[in-house]
Amino acid sequence: MNRTIRKKVKGFQTVDGGGVKLVRVLGSQTAKEFDPILMLDSFDSTNPQDYIAGFPPHPHRGIETISYVWQGKMKHKDNLGFEDTVEDGEVQWMTAGSGIIHEEQLPASERMLGVQLWLNLRQRTK
Repeated sequence: MNRTIRKKVKGFQTVDGGGVKLVRVLGSQTAKEFDPILMLDSFDSTNPQDYIAGFPPHPHRGIETISYVWQGKMKHKDNLGFEDTVEDGEVQWMTAGSGIIHEEQLPASERMLGVQLWLNLRQRTK
């Protein structure tokens, strides 16, 4: 099987949520070309001020998020009462239909290291 590289992308530093510093590898500028991937963020910090503001309540509109935390903690919570904490070496796959209000808290830790991928659900499953 021959594989060719069609496009290279380079992440860029940005701030999202309540003030979380991260590297956005894929986002709005690549969503059409990389569909169904909506977003890919990478985070790596030993300074809690870079991430403890977390991601305050925000809507999810028919997406799946895959969060991989190599080090640190990420607490997920939604308006339906579901809560989960992903920590050192764990993965969470969350499906959020339209109308779900979701938040993530990132408690201070020695190091916050991981990635989060957003996948777009098909229209009929939103």
